[in-house]
Amino acid sequence: MANWQDPQTTGVNTATVGVPRAARDVGLRSHMLKVYNYMASGVLLTGIVSLLFFSSGYAEQIMLGGGILPWIIILSPLAIVFAMSFGVNRMATSTLQMLFWAFATLMGLSMSTLFLVYTGTSIAQTFFATAAAFLGLSLYGYTTKRDLSGFGTFLIMGVVGLLVAMLINMFLQSSAMALAISAIGVLLFAGLTAYDTQRIKSMYIQLQGSEFLGKAAIMGALSLYLDFINMFQFLLSFMGNRR
Repeated sequence: MANWQDPQTTGVNTATVGVPRAARDVGLRSHMLKVYNYMASGVLLTGIVSLLFFSSGYAEQIMLGGGILPWIIILSPLAIVFAMSFGVNRMATSTLQMLFWAFATLMGLSMSTLFLVYTGTSIAQTFFATAAAFLGLSLYGYTTKRDLSGFGTFLIMGVVGLLVAMLINMFLQSSAMALAISAIGVLLFAGLTAYDTQRIKSMYIQLQGSEFLGKAAIMGALSLYLDFINMFQFLLSFMGNRR
């Protein structure tokens, strides 16, 4: 498995040796700003596509119409995530950018069904609540001196367990279990937001001066995008008013 978090770097990155701390701090801020710009642009693109697809009437017609097309729309973003994660070391930066925008677009098509289930007001309220929580958690991950790397394995295992629970509840259809899954999902992706932010920051220090840094910005944005979108969807289960 290609691991974008370890792009064949070993030991100390000699590119950082002799670089003044002030210069490194400026470079880090620039890198993080690029990550956040990618992430925010992806979320914005998803929202616009989702709203337009719903407003056109195609969301209800296609996503609820049965057949194979809805499954292609739903599963395509997952396929792109796997392609980016496994092929990051071989792909050009421009290819990763194209895949990221394609992913955000397909997510917009997939998430258009939320407008069929929840009121527009509750979706907007949940979005802003998620944005506020995300900003606070990401700021904590960026500024904290505490090493959050030890939480990574626990959080990822928690997400795997959450997916298993969601599959089981597809058959059980338990409202209590669904509520528990939503609560745990919000907590897990809240933790991942802080963890991923610190990890992206740490990667910059390792990769400073490397050609891989541009790819790392896109992959970091993808991680934060997934944290935001998943936290939003689980939170919507609590705050959302159904039509």
